[in-house]
Amino acid sequence: MKYLLIAVGGGAGSLLRFIAGTAIMTRYARTFPLGTLVINITGSFLIGLLMTLFTERFQPHTNLRLLLVVGFLGGYTTFSSFEWETYSAVRDGAFWIGLANVAGSVLFGYLAVWLGALLARR
Repeated sequence: MKYLLIAVGGGAGSLLRFIAGTAIMTRYARTFPLGTLVINITGSFLIGLLMTLFTERFQPHTNLRLLLVVGFLGGYTTFSSFEWETYSAVRDGAFWIGLANVAGSVLFGYLAVWLGALLARR
């Protein structure tokens, strides 16, 4: 059942990412990746909202977290997970861990994309 919930949520999140990203880019942007930016920001907002509600205010069934956070937001954007983990580190007093996560993810993520593209072109 857990795998099904994650798959359903992930499929819905991926589909919404495609629809929203395409609509935003078609209507508002040409060169700047506004669709991805909007998706990353809204996904970060949603994980902050949901994880705080699920851990501090309500105690929903674990399946709801699997469906919405792991599945839906995992399909919608993994950036939200990155942001939540960074926020959690800083909130818990590990500022340097949070900073290292941001710097490392951006720098090494960019280098990984560059390397992947380089290898694909060969």
